[in-house]
Amino acid sequence: MAADINRVILIGRLTKDAEMKYTPSGQAVCKISIAVNRTRKNGDQWVDEANFFDVVIWGRQGEAIAKYLEKGKAVAVDGELRQDRWQQDGQNRSKVEIVADNVQLLGGPPQGRSSQSGGSNNGPNQSGGSGDRYGDGSSNSSADDGYADDIPF
Repeated sequence: MAADINRVILIGRLTKDAEMKYTPSGQAVCKISIAVNRTRKNGDQWVDEANFFDVVIWGRQGEAIAKYLEKGKAVAVDGELRQDRWQQDGQNRSKVEIVADNVQLLGGPPQGRSSQSGGSNNGPNQSGGSGDRYGDGSSNSSADDGYADDIPF
């Protein structure tokens, strides 16, 4: 008899900041929601469609990563699907969540947000000196760029 498989791997962006809570017994529970975009064809046009998934991260991993899980941040989630079932006002309800085994942060902060307070980030070379083509980017001078003029292309 073959074993059942319940595995999910998603890459998406957080729709809100992480929500950290604790059970009455003290177990850490970090909840996030991610949007995963997919492109599909609608007639002759390609359209983007967002799908939203709730993710639960239990224990120490949730505690350790929660402070980095900010709205707009790209993440990879590896886990399994769990269905919660309950009754509310005599109606059967259910919800499917992803219980994460592993969550990885991808890339830096989303466009338009900076994790630094004040100042500007000019990339790897932040000297910002006059004529520095990797610093402030404001110079268009034809100073020696370190490349020979006889490059054949």
